[in-house]
Amino acid sequence: MKFTDGYWLLREGVTAAHPVEVLDVTATDGALEIHAPTQPIRHRGDLLKGPVVTISAHTPMRDVIGLTFTHFAGEQPRGPQFDIAKEEPAAHTEYDEEHATLTSGALSVRVARTGPWHVDFLAHGRTLTSSGPKGMGIMRDREGLHYLREQLNLKVGTSVYGLGERFGPLVKNGQVVDIWNADGGTATEQAYKNVPFYLTDAGYGVFVDHPGKVSFEVGSETVSRVQFSAETQQLTYYVIYGPSPKDILRKYTALTGRPALPPVWSFGLWLSTSFTTSYDEETVTSFIEGMRERELPLSVFHFDCFWMREFNWCDFQWDPRVFPDPEGMLARLKAKDLRICVWINPYIAQRSPLFAEGKALGHLLKRPDGSVWQWDLWQPGMALVDFTSPAARDWYAAKLEALLAQGVDCFKTDFGERVPVDVAWSDGSDPERMHNYYTYLYNRTVFDVLRKHRGEEEAVVFARSATAGSQQFPVHWGGDCEATYESMAESLRGGLSLGLSGFGFWSHDIGGFEGTPTPSLFKRWLAFGLLSSHSRLHGSSSYRVPWLFDEESVDVLRHFTRLKLSLMPYLYEAARTAHAEGTPVMRAMVLEFPDDPGCTHVERQYMLGADLLVAPVFDDEGYVTYYCPEGVWTHFVSGQTVTGPRWVREKHGFLSVPLLVRPGAVIPVGAVTDRPDYDHADGVTLRTYGLERGAQVTVRVGEVAFTVVREGDTLRASCGDPSAPWGLAAGERVVRAPAGTGFLTVELG
Repeated sequence: MKFTDGYWLLREGVTAAHPVEVLDVTATDGALEIHAPTQPIRHRGDLLKGPVVTISAHTPMRDVIGLTFTHFAGEQPRGPQFDIAKEEPAAHTEYDEEHATLTSGALSVRVARTGPWHVDFLAHGRTLTSSGPKGMGIMRDREGLHYLREQLNLKVGTSVYGLGERFGPLVKNGQVVDIWNADGGTATEQAYKNVPFYLTDAGYGVFVDHPGKVSFEVGSETVSRVQFSAETQQLTYYVIYGPSPKDILRKYTALTGRPALPPVWSFGLWLSTSFTTSYDEETVTSFIEGMRERELPLSVFHFDCFWMREFNWCDFQWDPRVFPDPEGMLARLKAKDLRICVWINPYIAQRSPLFAEGKALGHLLKRPDGSVWQWDLWQPGMALVDFTSPAARDWYAAKLEALLAQGVDCFKTDFGERVPVDVAWSDGSDPERMHNYYTYLYNRTVFDVLRKHRGEEEAVVFARSATAGSQQFPVHWGGDCEATYESMAESLRGGLSLGLSGFGFWSHDIGGFEGTPTPSLFKRWLAFGLLSSHSRLHGSSSYRVPWLFDEESVDVLRHFTRLKLSLMPYLYEAARTAHAEGTPVMRAMVLEFPDDPGCTHVERQYMLGADLLVAPVFDDEGYVTYYCPEGVWTHFVSGQTVTGPRWVREKHGFLSVPLLVRPGAVIPVGAVTDRPDYDHADGVTLRTYGLERGAQVTVRVGEVAFTVVREGDTLRASCGDPSAPWGLAAGERVVRAPAGTGFLTVELG
C-alpha cells in the first residue's frame, strides 16, 4: 500500500500520524512498554488529544525481538494467528536518560527517550536497521480505511530476499509485494505461496506477524527503506539477527516451524497422468510398463484430478466407468513397488454427494447470511470446506482415511488460494486474515491424517499453496508454469525465493505445465528437475512420458534419474539439515556465499546441498553461463576443473549440465541407482575434491559417520561402523574397505 506522493506529500485523501517522541517507558525484565504521542508535548493542553501509539518490545527467543505497535486497543481480537514458538530467553532491559534498551542474545532494540522518535536494532554494537521519524505510522486512505505502517532502513548495498515463492527477480529491492495468495501462474507478480518474511544479506531478517494482507514496498516507495503495512489496529513484527543468512533461516524456522523430513522414497521420480489427459488403468499400466521396459526407475505414480468423475470434485470416489476395481488396481500397482499419490483439493462441487452432506452438517463455508458460499469458477457451484471447524476437519480427514485404506500413500493438495472474504467462518475468524491462512489449515489437516495413518516418517504431500508456517508440511511445488525456457527460469527463481523464506523442499513440473515442450526443452528441464529436491513429470493436456518426445529423452531421463539416486547419501543428509536447521536443499548462491558480491543477484543457478553447484541450461544449443565462486571446483561427471571467482561459459549436450563440486568437499555416492530408498551407507563411496593438506572432513550417511583426513599425499578415512562396506575414491581409483575394518588409506596420484 503506497501512501505518499513523492518524498514530502501524502497521496490525495491520505492522512498520517507518526510517533514524534517518547512520553514514557515502563521496563520489566523481559519487555519495554512505550507510549509515543503523534504530536510534540509542549504543555498540558497537548496531552488532551491523540493519537498516541503504544509500543511493546518483547522477545520470544534469543536473537529475536518483536515490536508490537497499537493504535486502538479495544479492537475485538479475531483469529487466526500464526503459531509462534516461545522460549525463555535470557533477556534484559536497561535505560538511562537518553535510551531504553531491550537485549536478547546478541540483538538489542534501542528506543530514543529524548529528541525525535527513533528506534535502532543493534547487534554487537552495530546498527542493523532502524525506524526513524515518519517511519512508523497510523495511516488512513481516502476511503477511511485504517492501516498501520512501518519503515525499516536499508543500508547502502543491502539486498532483500524472500517474501515467499515469487517469480520475478530474486533480489526484491525495487519491488512492490502484496502478501495475498492467488492462483496466477508463474509469470506474474501474483504468487501461490506468500510469506510475510524477508531476509537480508546484512545480518538480519524481518517477520511481520500478520496472517492477512501485508503490503511490502521494498526500496520502492522510499528507496532507502523497506515499508510494510496492514489494515489493522495492532501490528507485530520481529527482527531476527543472524548474522549469516543460514543463521537467520535457522532462527526464523525455529520461530514458525521447521520442515518435516519427507520419506526417502519421495526423492525418487514421480510420474503423473497429467491434468486433463484421458486415462484409465490400461493407460496407467502402459506408462509404468514403458518406464520399466526402458529401465527408467520410478518411485511414485500420481493420479491427477480425473481419477474422480467430472463435476464431482471432490467426492473422493474413483470414477467407476474407468476404474471399476480401484482396490485391485492399487494392489497391482503397489506390487510393482510403487507409491501412489492422488490429487485432491478443498473444494466441493455442487454435484458431489459431499456437497449435500457437508451442507447438512454445517461443514461448508458460509456467507454472512448463513447460506453456503458458492461460485462457478473451477467447478460448477463449488463450495469450500470450513477448516476452522474441528468437526469439518475430522469430516474431511475421514474421506482421506478411506483412500489410505484402499492403498493410497500420499496426496497432491492442490489449490487453496481462491478463498473469498465475503464470508463468515465457523470460529469467527476474520475473513481477511483467513485468506492466506486457509492453506495452512488445509495442508495441516491432510498432513496430520498421513502422520496418523502412515507414521511420522512416511507423511508427505505435494502442495501448491502456502503461507508462513506451511513449511512444516512438505513438499511444495511451483504451480502452473508454461513449456518455455523463460518459464523454466521463472520457476527456478520462485523456488529459490521460497527456500529463502524457510521452505526446505521444492519441486516443479518437469517440461512445464501449460503446453507441450519441444524435445530439446524437455531434455533440458529433465536435468534441472532431477537435480531438484523432488522430481515430478507432469503436464496439463499432454503426457510427460519421455518416449513421446524422442528416444534421446529416454536416455536423458535414465541418466539423470540414476545420477540423482546415486547421490541419495548426499541428498538425504541435505534433507536432514533442512529438517533440523531450516536450511533448504536447493539454496540460492547467496545463502552459501553471503560474502561474495558476485553471488548477490545470481538466480539461474543454485547450490544443491552445501557442496554441489547446479546451473541448468536454458538453451536448445546447450550454452550456459554461470558464476563460479572462489577456489578450484570440479565437474562431478567429467572431473574437469574450473577456478573461480569468475563467470564461465560452457556448452553442454543433453546428457550433461554444469554440476560442480565445491573445493574441499567429500561427496558420498551410493551403490544403488534404481531406487532412492536403500541403505545409503552400504557400499557407499566417498569422493574427495581438493582437500588441502591437513584437512579433516566428517560426513554422515544415515547413522554412520565417516571422517576423511589428508596427510601429505595420503588420504586416510575411518568409518564409525567397521562392518559397513564402503570405499574411498582418489582420482579415478576407488579402494574398498576390507571386511571388518573401519579404516582405509589411499595414496593420491
